[in-house]
Amino acid sequence: MRVVSLLPAATEIVAALGQLDQLVGISHECDYPPAATVRPRLTRCAIHNADQSSEDIDRWVRETLAAGGTLYSIDESLLRDLAPDVILTQRLCDVCAVGFGSVQALAASLPKPPRLVNLEPSCLTDMFSNVRSVAQALAVERRGEEVIAKLEQRVAAVRGQLADVTHRPTCLLLEWIDPPFSSGHWGPELVELAGGHEPLGKKANHSTQVAWESVLAAQPEIIVLACCGYSVQRTLADLPILQQRAGWYNLPAVRSNRVYAVDGNAYFNRPGPRLVDSLEILAEIIHPQIFAGQFADRGGWSMAAATAAR
Repeated sequence: MRVVSLLPAATEIVAALGQLDQLVGISHECDYPPAATVRPRLTRCAIHNADQSSEDIDRWVRETLAAGGTLYSIDESLLRDLAPDVILTQRLCDVCAVGFGSVQALAASLPKPPRLVNLEPSCLTDMFSNVRSVAQALAVERRGEEVIAKLEQRVAAVRGQLADVTHRPTCLLLEWIDPPFSSGHWGPELVELAGGHEPLGKKANHSTQVAWESVLAAQPEIIVLACCGYSVQRTLADLPILQQRAGWYNLPAVRSNRVYAVDGNAYFNRPGPRLVDSLEILAEIIHPQIFAGQFADRGGWSMAAATAAR
């Protein structure tokens, strides 16, 4: 079995299934686990300057897609040389990876067309189903069920500890800062499972741009910044953009110093097994009185320092 993964989440699923030996190619974004990163990389992003501002990146994405362009390209020659039996891809979001139509057309042109496995999760249950689909494609169904069972046990453990919680604070999960985007897909569900209430995000819907007035009206008690593709440090670099917004310092989350930056790239924006890690991170952020110290070995988040300082 020769497997190509065009998604970081799919690469992590292959690893969780113990099948990295079958992985022959990955995307330019696949960075975990480290053992997977030595594989040939088949894709690249058309944006050349990674140091561009968040506003400029957002503009470039909008303009490129509106003009019928593509954000990513795939090395057709390398794909032919790798001759995969299975390609793990997605049609969920053209902003996240190579478009499904492009992958489908290229796969059909190969001498031995590979099996395409479309991973298109909108919620946590869908992610579990994706694990099952990859396990079936790699003929390790039993291992897939074991991985899913362990992930479900961790979700159940969080829910169990929240069974008697009466106050579920409003927790705004932003997937972009400039301009602000509310969370979508599994994001609001993770907030709910972690014992909070997402005031703007819609479960199983796309992330959408929101007016700053909507953020002010929501009066969130907690703000979690989970910028798509950004590390904690890169997200914190954008914090001054929010601090310059009218009304920022009057938000309950800011007044109580409950603004957090999380690693969106590694956790929240990547619908693989580490979505459960994301849930545990949120649980500790939203209810530290219950979860503080339970996930001591987990990085991926930071309090946004000096949020209340003018």
